[in-house]
Order: sequence, then C-alpha cells, then structure tokens
Amino acid sequence: MDTFRKIIHIDMDAFFASIEQKDNATFRGKPLIVGGNPKGRGVVAACSYEARKYGIHSAMPCAQAARLCPMALFTPPRMERYIEISSHIMSIFRQYTAIVEPLSLDEAFLDVTSVGDRYPSATLLAKEICQQIYTELQLTASAGISYNKFLAKVASDINKPHGITTIPPKSAQQFLDTLPIRKFFGVGRVTEKKMRDLGINSGSDLKRWELESLVSSFGKIGAFLYKRVRGIDERPVEPTRIRQSIGSETTLSEDTKDLAEIHTILAELAEDLENSLLKQDKGASTITLKVRYKDFRTVTRSTTLKSAIFSRREILEKVPDLLAATHAGTEEIRLLGLSLSKLTDQRQVPRQLQFPFMQR
Repeated sequence: MDTFRKIIHIDMDAFFASIEQKDNATFRGKPLIVGGNPKGRGVVAACSYEARKYGIHSAMPCAQAARLCPMALFTPPRMERYIEISSHIMSIFRQYTAIVEPLSLDEAFLDVTSVGDRYPSATLLAKEICQQIYTELQLTASAGISYNKFLAKVASDINKPHGITTIPPKSAQQFLDTLPIRKFFGVGRVTEKKMRDLGINSGSDLKRWELESLVSSFGKIGAFLYKRVRGIDERPVEPTRIRQSIGSETTLSEDTKDLAEIHTILAELAEDLENSLLKQDKGASTITLKVRYKDFRTVTRSTTLKSAIFSRREILEKVPDLLAATHAGTEEIRLLGLSLSKLTDQRQVPRQLQFPFMQR
C-alpha cells in the first residue's frame, strides 16, 4: 500500500489589506488599497476583496485603481506591522509541525505527515490552524491539502477567501485533467497564449503531449509541466529555506531620460543592496537591472560574474554595461531596480583584501 505525504499550503487572505482593516475600523467593509498616493506614481501593493470586485489588483498603478473605484480608500504599507503579524502566524504553524517552509510573509507549506498519530486528518488539522489564526489575530486564511506541494498550493486558491480544499491522491488526476492551463504554476501570459494557440487549454490537453515535444516547444517549463500534470512533485517542504535573491527598486516621482539622474538613483539602490549583503553576511554573483519605461514596458538585463561581489562599488562597476543594453537615455523611464542573486555565504568565499599600500 502506497504511503502518501500530507502537505498543507496556507495562504492568508488579502494579508496587508486585512491587517489594515483589522487595525482601523474605518477601513472595514470598504474597498481598501494599500499602496502609494493615487495622485502620485505609486502602485498597489495589496487590496481588500471589496476593492478586487472593481478589477483592482497588485502592481496596478494607484492612479488607475482610483479611476476604477473612485470611492476606494488608500493607505501606505506598514511593513514592520506585517512582519510582526507574519512572525505570529509562523509561530502558530510551528506549534503543529517543525517542517514549515515560509514562501513569503503570508503563505507557507507545512508537512504534517509525521504528526498523523496526533492529527489523523490533515484537512481537520488545516481547519484547526486557520481557526487558531482567526481566534488570535482576527485574520482569515485559506488552505489547500494534498500529497505534494504543487497540488496543495493550487488547492489553497480554489475557495478563497476563508476556504479549505483537499485533493486526495485518488482524485488528483481527475482534478489535474480539468485544471485550466493558466492555473499551472509557471504558465504566464505569454506561455498561456502559446499553449492555447497549440490547442492546450487544460490539463487533459497538456497530458497528451510527449516529454520531448513539450521540452522542444517550451524548454525547461515543458519538463516541469510534464511531471506536474501527472501529479508528480517530489520537492520536500524545506524548513530552512534559503533566500536566493535580494533586490531594491523605486518608482520615480517623474519620468526621466537624464542619464546623470538615472546613475544617481542606481547608486542609491546599490547602497541598499550593499547594506542587505552586510546584514546577511552574503556575497552575490548575478546582478540584474530592471527598467520600466513610460509606457509600462519592462525589461531586465543580467550578468553573472566569475566570483562573488560584496560592495556598492563592485555593483556599480557592472551597471553601465547593463544600462547600455536598454533604451535609458533615449526613452523616458518610470521605474528602476537592481537585484542580486546566486547568493553565497561570505565566510566561504576567498576575497582579495585591500592593503594600505594598494590604496591611492
């Protein structure tokens, strides 16, 4: 008899906005947007379910959100508060199992296979956890339960908000066959269009494709989807999840194509990254520049170095080449970002020290 894992994915409902509604009675029951000033250049960081009814979503310009819902209320993000609440939620998870993998402030995987003697039903356990979150914090969560991470995460989104969905092993294939292709993780708008053009609209359509054909047409994501549509996902829940990247970006107060101003902004972002590296005692070997133009087209340019870098100066040495591969200086820019990935433990990386006689 096969033994299946029991994986729970818990996702808080409209996390940032729900915290604001919990803390401020005037926001409750109202279309609320957490983000920048709608008269400025900010974007929506999160929104309440009342606001979502108007088509508002995260990353949308706040000005556009205000046009869609003129009666919407706006409030700036309070990250320290969200981190505080997140820490409380994660501590609740760890009361039930030590195998907790946070994905962000508001969601996590829990492997509850080993606690089956105390909690035979993973579904009832998920309900108990969500109820405890509500009792202690007055916030709702949705949960998905299945035998692997992919199915659990998909399930948690089915009955939002405040819903519980279980996909048992015997029902998994039927569920996957009817799942719309856009619901498969990794299928973005471009891939979805390409798939639909090829007649792939659901899991059953996808399953008819051979592995070689999927890889030939879609690359790595093709191999990934070949397994997922068959209910295969061996990834473990990793309680000590290592952060793979750090980043910093800013939306400009006014569009610009002034290169001097652009370099000044990038220097400030590089300083933010240097501080993050120092705090985490890390180095990084891949630098990525993000540029969003006035018309909202967004491009990224990356370079991977032979050895890790650690400082603002080292980051800025690589920025000009990345910037030259964009239309900066000829097209107006509304957002700039820098990120570092392929993080390395600084203590394990040999570095060339600067001696006094080397400095000028």
